[in-house]
Amino acid sequence: MRVNFTVNGRKQEADDVWEGESLLYVLRERMGLPGSKNACEQGECGSCTVRLDGVPVCSCLVAAGQVEGREVVTVEGLADYAAHRTDAHPGGGCASGACGTSIDAAKRWTAHGLDGERPRAQDGQTGEAGALSPIQQAFIDAGAVQCGFCTPGLLVAADELLERNSEPSDADIREALSGNLCRCTGYEKILDAVRLAAARQEEAV
Repeated sequence: MRVNFTVNGRKQEADDVWEGESLLYVLRERMGLPGSKNACEQGECGSCTVRLDGVPVCSCLVAAGQVEGREVVTVEGLADYAAHRTDAHPGGGCASGACGTSIDAAKRWTAHGLDGERPRAQDGQTGEAGALSPIQQAFIDAGAVQCGFCTPGLLVAADELLERNSEPSDADIREALSGNLCRCTGYEKILDAVRLAAARQEEAV
């Protein structure tokens, strides 16, 4: 079957998708977006977390056919998605599922290359050579990245948390990240990164 959906603000089309193919497989193998990691394939580790119509989901558990006409944001698109929130909702944020959920909405904030209005991730693909989202920068500044395998899923989940809750408590952070496993850390630096991003977000308002 053919699946038409929007990925990181761009309309995409996947051909010859078989019925049991996962969104994770389509993103990694057909779209060339390796940020979402293929780990447990059972929805237990959170390494493949993406946002589907604004909501964090394990892309290994979502059948590709289920995303027809819908909006997907991967870790490669976080910088553009954060810029959209800043431009369209200054001082606030998108309610989950409220932004970028239709083709019309996606057209209003398509990803930009290096020649766009602001430095962005190159082609929305690799995430290199462009501006980082606030949560990505906070992870770097707080030293929250070790091997990096779990990091994309943690970033996507943390970004969604900070969008809906600008002043999360430690309990809120732990709950939001409870579906994301990390085998390298004791999670403290990861929590520090989310706290740092929240503090910077509050200062910017």
